[in-house]
Parts: sequence; C-alpha cells; structure tokens
Amino acid sequence: MKTFHRRLATGLALLASAFLIACATPQATTTAELPFDQAVSQVTDDLFKQAQGGLLGQVEGKLLRRVLVVDPLLDGGSGQQTAVTRSTEKRIVDKVRSTYTQFDVQPFQPGNLAKANLLLTGTLTRDSGPGSDPRRMRLALAIVDLKTGKVAAQATARTRDDGLDTKPTPFYQDSPVLVRDPVVDGYIRTAETPPGQLADKSYVEKVSTAALIDEATTTYNNENYAEALKLYKAALAAPGGDQLRVHTGIYLSNLKLGKAADAEQAFGRIVASGLSNNNLGVKFLFKPGSTDFWTDPKISGPYVIWLRQIARQSAAAKVCMNIVGHTSRTGSEQSNDRLSQQRAAIIKQRLETESSELSSRIKATGQGFRQTIVGTGSDDARDALDRRVEFKIVNCPP
Repeated sequence: MKTFHRRLATGLALLASAFLIACATPQATTTAELPFDQAVSQVTDDLFKQAQGGLLGQVEGKLLRRVLVVDPLLDGGSGQQTAVTRSTEKRIVDKVRSTYTQFDVQPFQPGNLAKANLLLTGTLTRDSGPGSDPRRMRLALAIVDLKTGKVAAQATARTRDDGLDTKPTPFYQDSPVLVRDPVVDGYIRTAETPPGQLADKSYVEKVSTAALIDEATTTYNNENYAEALKLYKAALAAPGGDQLRVHTGIYLSNLKLGKAADAEQAFGRIVASGLSNNNLGVKFLFKPGSTDFWTDPKISGPYVIWLRQIARQSAAAKVCMNIVGHTSRTGSEQSNDRLSQQRAAIIKQRLETESSELSSRIKATGQGFRQTIVGTGSDDARDALDRRVEFKIVNCPP
C-alpha cells in the first residue's frame, strides 16, 4: 500500500508539473534601465521565480531537484562570447547555486546534458539601428524544458554599457569570420522566446553537438590546440556537426599548429558554408583610414589563403556577389562611406586576380558604419567585426 501511495504521489506530482508548464507564467520583463549589476540580479530572480512556479513538482512533500545546464551566453548582435558574457554567466550560476538550490546547475558537457532536465540560454544585445544609443543593452534569459522542447521561463532586463569588457574570448577574437549560422541564430531566438512556445528547432535539435563544440572551444581558449583539433573533428562527425563554428575551430587549430594546407582546406569549408547560408562576413583588417592591409603578418599573413579560397569557392559555385565594405563608427559618415567602398573595391580586385571569371559576377559597394554589429567605435579587437567585408549572394544578371 505504501508503494502504491508513493507511485500515486509521484504521478500526481508529474501531472501537476506538466499542468504548470502548460500554463506557464508570462515572461518577466524589467523595462526600466538598471545598472548592470542590478540588471543581472533582477533578470536571474525573474527567471528562476517563474521556473520555481512551473517546473518544480513535489514527491511526498519534497521539491524535486532539476538538473540544469547553461549553454554559454552570447552577444546577441555578433553571436560571440565575450569577457562580459562569460562573467555574466558566472554570476548567474553563482546566484542560482546559492539562492535557487532546487536547481542543480552542471557544466555544459555532453555527459551532463544527457541527464539534464533544463537548458538555459542567454544573450546580451546592444541597441542598434538609426538613432539608437549603442550604450543601451538588453539582457535576455530563457530556460528550455528539454523533454518538451518548450521554453518554460523567460525574462529580460534593460541595462547600459558603462565600461563593460566586451572583448571577444580568444576563439572569437581569432576567428576570421562572423561566426553566425542558422544554429547560432536559433540560440539567439530561443533566448527571446516567450514561455509556452517551442524553442528554435534548428538550435535545440543540435544542442548535444553544441556541448561538444563548447568543450572544443574551451580547450582552444586554453591554448591546447592539438586537443582542440581532435574535439572539433569529433563535433564535425556528430549529428548536426556541419556548423560554421566547427569549421572555424578546425581552421584556427590547424593554423596554430602550423598545418597550413589543412588550415586552407578548412577555410575553404568556412567559405562554402557561408556562401550556402548567404552570410559570409570576413575580418580583413586595414590600416586606419587606408586601403592597405594591416602590416602585422600574424594578422594579415593568412589573407592570401582567404582570398584564394573565397575566389575558388565562389567560382566553383558560379554565384554572383556584392562585396560590401563596412567601417566602425569612428569618423564622419561621408568619409566612412568612401573608405568602405574603396576597401571593398580592393577585395574585388584581389579576387579577380585569383579568378578572372569572377569579374563579371562581382561588384563592390560600401555601407560605412550604417550596419555595425558591435557598435562600440573602439577601433580595436572589441569591434573588429564592424570593419568586416561581407560577401552577399545576388541574382546574376540575365
């Protein structure tokens, strides 16, 4: 009889939990602009108070613990991990472990993901667009129920960049391209998805591979390039492993290990992946105010293989492209428009040198600073993506 009662209590608890998830509390949004420390604390409280109400059933009067893993927070504009996204994640985890002890927070690793009930995603996004204040930021967090694939809780807070460290972590700083593809975009959308709705399918279906990628990226950041290469190759072989982050990791690891031929082959796959998604933004760095490449060979040395592979992959795909130059916010709009167009023209010329058949299928344009991704105007590693050159697929002329 005791066994029956225990089973009955467990069944009722699970039914109650399912009901609460289905009737999840609307997401909490803190609309006032808060100091950064307060915003992190507030959004964590808003999120986990929702989660307590909708996800914690009881058995014999005791709350059930839920295993939660955190897929590292991203900058919502660039898809990068930065110093501030990493430190924000740590503060969230520390608060959950000290305050919301019903949630057992485990590192984002394949073994932990296999036993986890819940997944946390989060973004820190700078305001963008005409007339926006680039110092204003939005912090968004979401908890996904891994069994149902639905967002169980979501919260946002407004804050401000008053001296935040937005420098990318080593992998993203070293990356030659904007590392955003459908999976990363799906992560970013999930962090903003209201409770009760399905998390982004393109992201959730590949989350086990995301754990492998994170392990490889952490290893790369720790400068263990040989082991990082093994892990990135393992991620590539996993279901859903054909991702821009994986190809980029294989390229960077090979480059660090001095394997030039393997690095070039991997960069070719980066280009092919970017072209297939019509999202290839390459970080060609120029001297300030100039159309000459940065003189440090550690930075501009690989540009030869970048240009060669962009030309080869574009010619093989028989695509037509707009080569679009971009600049940071520093300087006047007129001078940046002119400079961005001139830099795009230089890249066009170099590609035509690599493959003459491209000359009738590519053209150069400039956007100045109208399409910044980072927007800090710092002209250093933090906003390198704002000084990118993009390759956009367009319809070929008849």
